[in-house]
Amino acid sequence: MQRSKNDLWVGLFVLIGAAAILFLALQAANLLNLSFQSTYRVEARFDNIGGLKPKSAVRSAGVVVGRVESIVFDDKTFQARVTLTLENRYKFPKDSSLKILTSGLLGDQYVGIEAGSEDQNLAQGDVVGTTQSAVVLENLIGQFLYSKAADGKSDSAR
Repeated sequence: MQRSKNDLWVGLFVLIGAAAILFLALQAANLLNLSFQSTYRVEARFDNIGGLKPKSAVRSAGVVVGRVESIVFDDKTFQARVTLTLENRYKFPKDSSLKILTSGLLGDQYVGIEAGSEDQNLAQGDVVGTTQSAVVLENLIGQFLYSKAADGKSDSAR
């Protein structure tokens, strides 16, 4: 009887440990969001979203204020239409701007909100007009190499 009681406790402990590891793995991979705050949806259009993914963070001043809900390609405007869910406790002016930023040099991408100054706040279903696309590292390197090659040609022409 004592052995079966110990087996039950050990099994329960292992099960709780496995659930905790699964929870931490999902949190670390940004696949689990346990926010019980009410939210509102806004939409934005970007020319290039880089590596932005659904469930990526939406931050303002470094604080997570929401998540990316969905990303869809609009074949009429040839832009990415990004739907964001923002927590109701965070209100942003209608003239706020959105940028796709990278945490660290090669880290995950997220949407950054820069608050505007208008009196009216964003509400459910609004479309944010001012956006800045992701900075693509390959494009920056290509521009740098192209400018260096152009400088080299002008120096050899002298």
